[in-house]
Amino acid sequence: MGDFFIYGQKEIEHLKNADSALGVLIDEIGPIKRKVIPDLFTALVNSIVGQQISSKAMDTVWGRFVKRFSTITPEVLHSAPIEKIQQCGISMRKANYIKEASKTIVNGELAIDKLNTLSDEEVVKKLSSLHGVGVWTAEMILIFSLQRPNIMSWGDLGIHRGLKILYDHRKIDKTLFQKYKNRYSPYASVASLYLWEISKGEYSVKKDVSSK
Repeated sequence: MGDFFIYGQKEIEHLKNADSALGVLIDEIGPIKRKVIPDLFTALVNSIVGQQISSKAMDTVWGRFVKRFSTITPEVLHSAPIEKIQQCGISMRKANYIKEASKTIVNGELAIDKLNTLSDEEVVKKLSSLHGVGVWTAEMILIFSLQRPNIMSWGDLGIHRGLKILYDHRKIDKTLFQKYKNRYSPYASVASLYLWEISKGEYSVKKDVSSK
């Protein structure tokens, strides 16, 4: 796998055929390059570090983390003093989450190398059993590490905002959300990339009632 989420013409054509309103903006926005972290444990640690901080702060803290731990493995972080992890610029709570996750993997309670063989639902269940990892975090790992093609997170505010802007909805309930996910399936992850972009509010959306 490369450094960006991989998708191509097949996925784009499917989404454009499935939804004309989304299709118009896909053409306007063009290809989206979103970085991925192919190593699952590194992606997990990155997700915990980045929780509830700005992307700018995240870049700074993650830069320190990578510099301090040139090799990010469960074994390295399990054996590191918790203070060394915390001193990268994260809270003691997050440092504890990272230590606990490392211990769980080192002890064989979570076979992280086998997660890529499991279904999306099973991966979410396994990852969200770790302290500090919720369903949303697990779903982001599914997209930005495992590159699963059909993920659209109900818990993501940006996705909700993108759907509201695109289809002129005041509120998105679970039934409506599922309707759109079914429409985008089996490439909802690619639709998510575009919904995040749309959620920034930088594009003019032509209201098309037939696409609702």
